[in-house]
Amino acid sequence: MRKKLVAANWKMHKITAEARSFLETLKLELGEETDVEVLLAPPFTLLPLCSQMVGESAAIKLGAQNMHPAKAGAFTGEISAQMLRDLFVRYVIVGHSERRAIFGESDQFVGEKVRAAHEASLRPILCVGETLAHREGSQHESVIDRQLTAGLEGVDAKHIPDTVVAYEPVWAIGTGHNATPAQAQEMHAHIRAVITRLYDAAHADRVRIQYGGSVKPENAEELMRQPDIDGALVGGASLEARSFAAIIAAAREARG
Repeated sequence: MRKKLVAANWKMHKITAEARSFLETLKLELGEETDVEVLLAPPFTLLPLCSQMVGESAAIKLGAQNMHPAKAGAFTGEISAQMLRDLFVRYVIVGHSERRAIFGESDQFVGEKVRAAHEASLRPILCVGETLAHREGSQHESVIDRQLTAGLEGVDAKHIPDTVVAYEPVWAIGTGHNATPAQAQEMHAHIRAVITRLYDAAHADRVRIQYGGSVKPENAEELMRQPDIDGALVGGASLEARSFAAIIAAAREARG
């Protein structure tokens, strides 16, 4: 059985005092949670503090929101996989729709990041998703096919079980309009079918596929009860510790 993975993507939110308060509360809420894998992806500026506070916690792992595929170089404002590993980061989000839309990241560039993450023993969370125009034009599956194929190009099969895919319909991110459980399950099943085609069914069955897009305590359990939904990539609802803890609790309930 694939273990649920619930990740908090804080995006460009929080300063030191806010992060400290959040983690103090979350650690009390979770205790020694082991049924669900919990991941925190703060801004780069908060990684040292979060790394220190999380420590060797079995309950919370640390992730980053982005990385550059190069090991080092003249890339002002960027951060490498090795820098992340130095802060005990375990996961890195790549290809988020905001990186693609706002910063112009191509499918091929995202694929470079996936390969670089694996080379550095980081687990990439590869984000894929369609816009409203794509969905209304019945292009949503072909968009996902293209993003997955480019994102996984050159990735050895041995790394596939350590690759997470996050399906985030762009039309549902931060809008309050999440995909219905049936819509989400349909797309998650399609993603698993694409990975089966690229590798094989045994590898595809081990890949965790998260749903991201206006996930909140009220809808989390129903979404994560779907057979191909293996967790959530949470944005706005992850900024308040008790709200995020409630989503983790929903993932725990959805396991059965």
